[in-house]
Order: sequence, then C-alpha cells, then structure tokens
Amino acid sequence: MTTFTAFTTLESRERAEALGEALERLDPAPTGIGVIEIEDGSGFWEVGGYFTDRPDDTSLDILAAAFGARPFVVSELPETDWVAHVRRELAPVEAGRFFVYGSHDADKVPADRVALLIEAAMAFGTGHHATTQGCLLALDRLVDGGFVGRNVADIGCGTAVLAMAAARVWPGVILASDIDAQAVDVARANVEANGLAGRVECLVAPGFEHPRLQQAAPFDVVFANILMAPLIALAPEMGRNVLPGGVAILSGILNEQAPAVIDAYRAEGFDLLDTRPIGDWSTLSLVRKSL
Repeated sequence: MTTFTAFTTLESRERAEALGEALERLDPAPTGIGVIEIEDGSGFWEVGGYFTDRPDDTSLDILAAAFGARPFVVSELPETDWVAHVRRELAPVEAGRFFVYGSHDADKVPADRVALLIEAAMAFGTGHHATTQGCLLALDRLVDGGFVGRNVADIGCGTAVLAMAAARVWPGVILASDIDAQAVDVARANVEANGLAGRVECLVAPGFEHPRLQQAAPFDVVFANILMAPLIALAPEMGRNVLPGGVAILSGILNEQAPAVIDAYRAEGFDLLDTRPIGDWSTLSLVRKSL
C-alpha cells in the first residue's frame, strides 16, 4: 500500500501542537501525526502526517498559512516492509563486552561476549544508534571499574536493550519504563526472547511516575537515553531518585547540547564522571555527590 507524507516546520511549540491537532481533522484524515522538536538548536518544530490517500494540496497550504508554517512538502512512499529491510541492513554491534545482534546474525555471536538479541521493530534502541552504543560503553566502563549496580532503572527504555545489558552483568531485577505503551510491548517481547523474564520488569510510565519505581527508589544506576529537553526536565527527579554515589548514564544529547545537560545535573548534586562522544552524539556518566 502506498503511503503519502506531508511535513512542515515552524518556530513555536504551541503553534506546532495546534497545527498537529488541525491536521488530524483533514479529509482524507491522516493515519498518524507527529510533532517533534528539531534537536539542532534552531528552535524549530517539525509537524508531519502520514496518509493512505494523497492529502489535498490546497488544504495543506491553508493550514500552513494559518499557523505561520512553511509550505508542506508532500512525498509518496512506495510500499516497503521496513522491518524486513532493516533486518537485512543492520549488522551486529559490538560495544565493549556487549554484542547486539538480530536473529539473522545468530551464527556470528562470539562466545566471549555478552549477547543481546534485538530484532528490528517499532521502538527505539536496536543498539545501532550512537546514543545506545554510548550507553553500553558507559556500562562496560562501570563494570570494568568494579562497580556493581544492585538497584537499576532504565527510564525511556525503548527496546530495553540497556536494561537487559545491565541484567546480564549485575544481580537483581532491573526496572525498565517508557511512556510509549507500544515500546513497552516490544521491550517485554525482547526480555522474553533473551531469557530474562523475571530479571527485567517493563512498565508504562513517564519518568519515575510509577508506584513500582517509587517503591524501588533510590537507585544506584539510572539509564536515560532520551533527548536534551526531557533530560533537563528530569534532572530534579533524578536528583531525588539516585543514591549518593550512584550513577546516571544519560544520552540522546547532541555534542553541543552536553554542557547544558551537565549544568542542569550539577545543580541537582551530580558531578561529571565521563563524556563519551560518538559522531554527533554524547553520552554522559554522572555521579551523585555524597551528602
């Protein structure tokens, strides 16, 4: 089935969200809407819709003008099995002791690595993005240094690859949460596929707002591989939910955004342990200062 996309950008979050709501009322109606901040420091927001029938150009022009957005760019996407395509294209990832692979590469798993099976699916975190690799390398560094995480949370877990990596090297039950229920379904399937049922508990929750997380806090390690703005917003909660001497491993941060995130966490009692840039992205390891 052919899919059509219509994308535009504008500078105001409020107008972008309002435009997204207006886009939902088009005829033909879109099958999905996205409103996303463009993480390049420009202050622009992207608004996009997906359609099974080509949207009306005049209606899109009127909407763009009404909300002060740039003209919509409409594209036609051919029918593609994206999951099958990604499976063919993704090679295994090695990050320190960790080896992340799809089932099509099961014969390539080295005997001396910590193997994590992650299939291409509709959730973030196959292990191939620089942010996920950076978090795995930060975890690898902690293990090499003799750190043992006994109470660990993965906030914004996506596929739960980080939670499962922690469960492979540390004792106890790892809590993995995501605001997206679909991502949590994928995470639970991955946990089962990796034989980690009972070791990784997957929850639908924004931040730490779940009774199970609140009951388990404070944590000695918290992963948060999300984006700069939500990481900064999460800093006060992180300060309340990480033990003194505990570590926050943060990613989803462009290199030029790292100083702002570090400053936000220093204000909540964290010191920088390590910065790990990979390409355009940085992963930060921060330790909560002792009281």
